Amino acid sequence: MRTTVRLDDALLREAKARAAHAGRSLNEFIESAIRAAVLREQSPREAAPLPVFAGGTLRQGVSLDSGAALLELMERDDPTR
Repeated sequence: MRTTVRLDDALLREAKARAAHAGRSLNEFIESAIRAAVLREQSPREAAPLPVFAGGTLRQGVSLDSGAALLELMERDDPTR
């Protein structure tokens, strides 16, 4: 399909330069850029995977319900403190 668009002069110069550098036509460059933008917006963003820790055990009496208690324990066991 043929259409007319208005582009900022500097943006058009940059697009032409990148297309030429890639050995592609301006039309191919613009089409692939639009396609990539559309696909990026359509695809659901996945959350980064949570870290997984293997092994290890909790010390007796340590509660994961108290962030303050965990921090205190970590600071007490930190040899740099």
